[in-house]
Amino acid sequence: MTATHSGTATEVRVPLPDEAWLAATLYLPPGAGEQHRVPVLLEALPYRKDDLTATYRPEYVRFRDEHDLAVLRVDLRGTGSSPGIATDEYPVQEQDDLVATIAWVAEQPWCTGAVGMFGTSWSGFNSLQVAMRRPPALKAVCASYATDDRWTDDVHYYGGVLRLLDQVDYPLYMLSMNALPPVPALYGEGWREEWERRLAGTPPWQLRWLREQRRDPYWRHGSLRPGYDRITAATMLVVGWADGYRNNSLRTARALVEAGTPVSVLAGPWSHQAPTSAVPGPRVDHVPLMARWFDRHLRGVDPAPESAAAPTPAEGDLVLFVRSFAPPSPTADAWSGRWVRESVASLEARTVLREVGLGTGTRRVEHGPDLGLAAWNSCAGALPWGQPGDQRYDDARSVTVDLPVDDPTVVVGYPVVRLRVRPERERAAVAVRLCAVADDGTSLLVSRGLLNLSYRERLDGEDPLSPTPVEPGRWYDVEVGLEACSYEFAPGERIRVALSVTEWPNAAAPPQRQGYDVDLAASHLLLPVVEGSGPYPAPVLPEPPSADAPPEATASQEESADEDVVRWWTERDVLTSTTSASVDHGSTYDGLHGARCSEHYTGTVDVRDSDWRQGARATTRFAVTWPEVAVTSTSTLDLVADEEAYDVTLTLAVDADGEPYHRQTWHERIPRDLG
Repeated sequence: MTATHSGTATEVRVPLPDEAWLAATLYLPPGAGEQHRVPVLLEALPYRKDDLTATYRPEYVRFRDEHDLAVLRVDLRGTGSSPGIATDEYPVQEQDDLVATIAWVAEQPWCTGAVGMFGTSWSGFNSLQVAMRRPPALKAVCASYATDDRWTDDVHYYGGVLRLLDQVDYPLYMLSMNALPPVPALYGEGWREEWERRLAGTPPWQLRWLREQRRDPYWRHGSLRPGYDRITAATMLVVGWADGYRNNSLRTARALVEAGTPVSVLAGPWSHQAPTSAVPGPRVDHVPLMARWFDRHLRGVDPAPESAAAPTPAEGDLVLFVRSFAPPSPTADAWSGRWVRESVASLEARTVLREVGLGTGTRRVEHGPDLGLAAWNSCAGALPWGQPGDQRYDDARSVTVDLPVDDPTVVVGYPVVRLRVRPERERAAVAVRLCAVADDGTSLLVSRGLLNLSYRERLDGEDPLSPTPVEPGRWYDVEVGLEACSYEFAPGERIRVALSVTEWPNAAAPPQRQGYDVDLAASHLLLPVVEGSGPYPAPVLPEPPSADAPPEATASQEESADEDVVRWWTERDVLTSTTSASVDHGSTYDGLHGARCSEHYTGTVDVRDSDWRQGARATTRFAVTWPEVAVTSTSTLDLVADEEAYDVTLTLAVDADGEPYHRQTWHERIPRDLG
C-alpha cells in the first residue's frame, strides 16, 4: 500500500509475524501519501466490518473527510474476513496482532508514525488493553463504553453473581456470528476452506465464561484495574450513565491523573450507543471532540475550536451530565438534567463522602426470587434493552429507608452502603438500590449494587481472598459498592435505600429460598456529595450532525416487516409460581459487497418460587446472502440453574443455500461455585 488516495476506502491485508494476516479497510484522506502523511486511527472488532456492522462507516468517513485523519478498521483474527480461529474474548493473540498492526501502520508512507486507537465496547476494551502494552507508535486512545475490570464490570459477573439476563444475548450471538464465513469477494479463492476450518475449530465462548466464576488470572488478563500506571498513552473515555460500563469513568480518570497520564472524560446520559444517536439523550456529536483529542496527541497541535460548540478536551477534564428527576420510562428519549465541566482535581477537592444512618431496629429482608424486574438491563443500548421503570413496585417488596432532601444535593461518584446483616444461608447475596422518590411516590433508580456475601472480604481491583461461605446466623459487617452515578436530588425529593435479596433477572438469584436480617442502627449510606460551585462554565457541546449521511458513508438500512420487530414482556404463571421475562427483536438491512443481512433474537429467563430454580432459553439467527452464497447461522441456548450447577446445552446449525452445512451440540454441567 504505497499509492496516493483521494478520500477512498481501500481493502488491505495487514501482515502478521506468524505469516497470518488481518482483513482491514483503510480510509485515507484526499491526497494522503508520501507528500502528505497523516496520523492513523485503528479500530479492531470481531463484529464483521463488511456486513453486520457495515453501517458504522459514517464515523470513519467523518474522521477522514472532516478531520484529515486516516482510519484503519480491522476484522480480528478468525472473524469477518480475517483467517484463523477466534478462540475467546480478548485473547493474548489479539493483543499481539494489534501491536504488530500498529507497528506496520506506523511504517507506511502515508502515516506520520503516530497511531491512535478508538472504538465502542469491544474496540474500547482493546484500546485500553493494547495501551497497556505500550507499543511505541500508539500515542493516544479513545475508549467508549469500555471497562477497566473484566470480572466486576462486564457482561459476565456482577458483585460475584452470574449476569443471568446477559446469557440470552451477547454470548449466544457471538456463537452464531463466529460461524459465518469470510466475505467471499474479499477473501477470494479458498474462502470456503477457511470457513470450514473456522466451523471446526471455533469454541463456544459461553462455556468458558460459566466455568470461570472467580476473579482469577483469566479475568485479570485484559483488566486495567488496579495497574493504571501501565498506560502512558493519552486516554479519552466516553461514558454513558445508562450504560453497563459506567464504572470505568471516574475511578479510571482519577487513577490515570495520579499516574501522570493525560486523560479526559465525556460522560453523558447515554446507553450503549454512539452519543450522536444514543437513547436516552440529550445527544452530542462526539466526533469533533475525539478528533481534537487526537490532534493534540498525534499531531502535537491544539487548534482553537471553530466555535464554542466544539471545545477542545483538556487533560484532567470531566465533562459530565448531571441527571435530575423526571418520571422514569423504559422508552425515555431523553433525561432531564444539565451539563457541567470539572477537572479531576477540582471534583476530588469538592467531593465530601456524606454518611447518613439508616435508622434503628432490626428488619427482615425476605421476598420471592423475582424482585428486580423494574430495573431492566440497558447495556445493549436499544430496545428491548430499555431503561429501568418505576421502582415503587419493587420497593414495596423490599426493606426501604427514606431520607429527606432539604437542599439541592449533587451526587457524583460511587455511593456505598455499609450494612450489618445476618444471613440464613451459606450462599447469600445482598442487593441495594438507591432511588429518588417524588411526592407522588414515583421512584427513579439512581444507582444500584449487588454483593455475593462469599466475596464480603474484597470485591475490587485487587485479587480477592478466596471466596468463602458465610456462617448462617452470624452477623457480618459488609460494604456494598454502588455503580457510578451523577444525579442532583432536589428539595422535596426523598433519597430511598431499598434492600433486597435479588436483582433478578439482571443477576441470577441465589440457589435457595432465603433472607437476611439487617441491623439498621449499624448501617449507613455514604454519598459522594459535590459541594460548592464548579470553577468551569457549563460546556456548550456540539449537536449531532444531520441524519443525512453521505452516499458513500453508509450501507442501506431498508427495514423488513418480517424482521423489524421489538417485543419485551413479562409473565407470571400462577399455577407453577413461575415468573418469566422475554424479548424478541430483529432487523434486515444491506451490507457491502452485495450482502443482504438479517438478524433475529429471542430469549426468555424464568425463575420458580418453590425452589428458586432458574432457566435461560434463547435463539439467535444471522442470515447473510452474498452473490456467491446464502448462509444462515442459528444458535440456541438451554440453561438451567439449580441448587448445585448450571446445566447448559448449546447448539449451532449452519445452512448454505438452503441446505444443512454444519451441525454441532455442546452440553456441560458446571458446578455453581458459591454463587
